[in-house]
Amino acid sequence: MSAGRTYRWIHRVWYRDHWSGWLLRPLGGLYWLIVVVRRFLYASGILSSHRAGVPVIIVGNITAGGTGKTPTVLWLVEQLRSRGFEPGIVSRGYGGSRANTSMRVESASDPAVAGDEPVLLAQRGQCPVVVDPDRVRAAAMLVEDGADVIVADDGLQHYRLERDYEICVIDGSRGLGNRRLLPSGPLRERARRLEDVEQVLVNGELQGSEYELTTAEQNAISFELVAREACRLNGSLARPIERFSGSTVHGVAAIGNPQRFFDLLRLHGIQVIEHAYPDHASLAEKDLDFGDDFEILMTEKDAVKLGRQVNDKLWYVPVELAMDPTDSGPLLEQIESRARREVST
Repeated sequence: MSAGRTYRWIHRVWYRDHWSGWLLRPLGGLYWLIVVVRRFLYASGILSSHRAGVPVIIVGNITAGGTGKTPTVLWLVEQLRSRGFEPGIVSRGYGGSRANTSMRVESASDPAVAGDEPVLLAQRGQCPVVVDPDRVRAAAMLVEDGADVIVADDGLQHYRLERDYEICVIDGSRGLGNRRLLPSGPLRERARRLEDVEQVLVNGELQGSEYELTTAEQNAISFELVAREACRLNGSLARPIERFSGSTVHGVAAIGNPQRFFDLLRLHGIQVIEHAYPDHASLAEKDLDFGDDFEILMTEKDAVKLGRQVNDKLWYVPVELAMDPTDSGPLLEQIESRARREVST
């Protein structure tokens, strides 16, 4: 089965509750047992957690696939910096070849080694970024580099690293799917795990669900990802995204939820020929020769894989998190209060 067909089948099973997903339910039961045992080992102290010595804020999810964590991390880092903190980012480094070691990531780091998301975080976040499967070790390196607060991109299930504030991000259009555990559903942990986090954020409006929503879902804060411009990968030009309205483009996305990117382009009146790839898929310029003269618009995460030595047809669309100030103000005050309380103890 091709990667594209596999993705579409998984989407039907997880989010449309296709009957074939019942074949995976025994594996979901095994996964549940692993999750329960693992949480018990940490809760009982058999497996130990470690403090970083500075406040740790987790931005994660309980579903597989993209939810908007990376823009949330970038927004949070910017907000923390504006409040006088020196944040650092720790990442698992999915998509990179570096394994079992800590690696400082810079804007010019190779995405094939460090991972596409960490390189994007380094470019946009303008703060120290460390990738390491061992987030405790990565956090220690960030503290050495002068970070006084750590934002973990993902890691909600990485219980070795103690945390002071947990944020769980949900994709509003997908929600929690069929609410089953992997692989029969998209969940890494049961839906009730949301009741343990300090705040649930929803990327877009939470769509109607046939399942009963948890209290945390009902009290979630919504945000939008906003696109204002498109930039050539080679750096020669940036133009307002509205300039593409009415035109036909190739849309390229190798992210957890490619459809969200294509829908974003269509919101601006752009006709999109969709090209969805698996999350973190390696892309090269030759892979994007579609045999015509249409412009090619891709996500910023995909753009970092291609570099700047490319033709004028290739553009990327950066996005920014937008949240109602009446929601973001109290949220950021709570995070700051929690972080400063940890610093003072």
